[in-house]
Amino acid sequence: MIGRRVLQTRALTAGRRWLCPYSSSTPSPIPAEQSKRQFSSYVKATTALTSNNPVNLNIQFVKNRIKLFSSNAVADLPTDGIVEVPLAQTGEGIAECELLKWFVQEGDEVEEFQPLCEVQSDKATIEITSRYKGRVACILHDPSSIVKVGETLLKMAVGDTQVPPITTNVLEKLIPVDAKPNRDTTTGGVLSTPAVRNLAKEHGIDINAVQGSGKDGRVLKEDVLKYAVQKGIVRDPAVTLTANLGEKSCSYASPNVVENNEDTIVQLRGFQRTMVKTMSMAARVPHFHYVEEINCDTLAELKASFQTNNSEPGIKFTFLPILIKSLSMALSKYPMVNSCFNEESLEVILRGSHNIGIAMATPNGLVVPNIKNVQSLSILEITKELSRLQQLALDNKLNPADISGGTITLSNIGAIGGKFGAPILNLPEVAIIAIGRIQKLPQFADDGNVYPTSVMTVNIGADHRVLDGATVARFCNEWKQFIEKPELLMLHMK
Repeated sequence: MIGRRVLQTRALTAGRRWLCPYSSSTPSPIPAEQSKRQFSSYVKATTALTSNNPVNLNIQFVKNRIKLFSSNAVADLPTDGIVEVPLAQTGEGIAECELLKWFVQEGDEVEEFQPLCEVQSDKATIEITSRYKGRVACILHDPSSIVKVGETLLKMAVGDTQVPPITTNVLEKLIPVDAKPNRDTTTGGVLSTPAVRNLAKEHGIDINAVQGSGKDGRVLKEDVLKYAVQKGIVRDPAVTLTANLGEKSCSYASPNVVENNEDTIVQLRGFQRTMVKTMSMAARVPHFHYVEEINCDTLAELKASFQTNNSEPGIKFTFLPILIKSLSMALSKYPMVNSCFNEESLEVILRGSHNIGIAMATPNGLVVPNIKNVQSLSILEITKELSRLQQLALDNKLNPADISGGTITLSNIGAIGGKFGAPILNLPEVAIIAIGRIQKLPQFADDGNVYPTSVMTVNIGADHRVLDGATVARFCNEWKQFIEKPELLMLHMK
């Protein structure tokens, strides 16, 4: 009660001193929530402190009040002028993203919620959309750049503001003196891209002396090459000159040039960076591996029957959905295998959902999306979801929900050709399974006769801090019988 009275007293005192410099009456303090709504909606606000005593608030006062409540309120104010569009937080723990491509160019008109660019974090690929309607004034980063969360991606002119021609003087107004953007629009009044300027710098060319042939006098890569030949910097235009234009380097190689055998430095990006972090952490966890062979004769017949009787257009049945469903059935009996380990609290969390991850090799690196709640899905539903995730992975369009929350991982190395592998854990999961290719091998019957059998080798990697060999062996036996005898799978399926 004492604290409440002190706060009320301070609020009233502040109200007399700041809110009512010309009023003799004593106003009532404005509730915080009411103020926040009013100040986040208008630059000029008129707030009724009492029913009969309205007080006009100037802009400077509004700004001070907004800072007391939330920095987000400033972004809600209608703004006329140049606004900065930063890279927002794309997910928990994400500090930076790779800029993949732009959907807009300088000078383009942009509508509200229109995609501006596409970025890739170590978890997913995300489109950044515009909060404003306006025109792109200045793009600050090139494709393939690494942009930290909070950094400005571009500047936009909103409201009635017209985008002036980009000159040195205008750019000085837009960009602070101490700012170091990754993409400058001008250098000494010359329009050019960073890649073209780098090309000129590599060959000692003053870009201000180059006559530009592009729009508005923009200096292009071809202009720099032509100037280099005219000045004798390069004797033959066929000499290799490269320009980092956000795409693969263009090579103009002479037939007499010796092949370049120098080392090349490749910067790891996106999912490859994630693999570095996760595998480094997993390497510190004590692993053990359990290997087993599974007879897949009946499984092959079941898959062929599914495909023959398939009435769903565009659906192709493979072994994997059946293996995923049978794995979920085995996890129901051995929930410890479907758990995660908290090293700090020494707690094991038995996961209620079977979110089975599938390791996929993509042009952008290894990614592990997971099929949610497999225990509640049919084999047909699993097939459709698997197909959806595979297509998204190939298109580099997986979202954070697709690749988070996994409880156990399957790595189908047999799809590429390996017999078996020794997988490393996908933390915080405690088990991962590598599936080798199905191959025909000779087997001995009880009467001594030899017959061909379809055999698949599986290798289960387990966290030895949580799981022991006996538990993994019994779990594998349970899974094996569901694969070798699918009628048991149908019998126990809910």
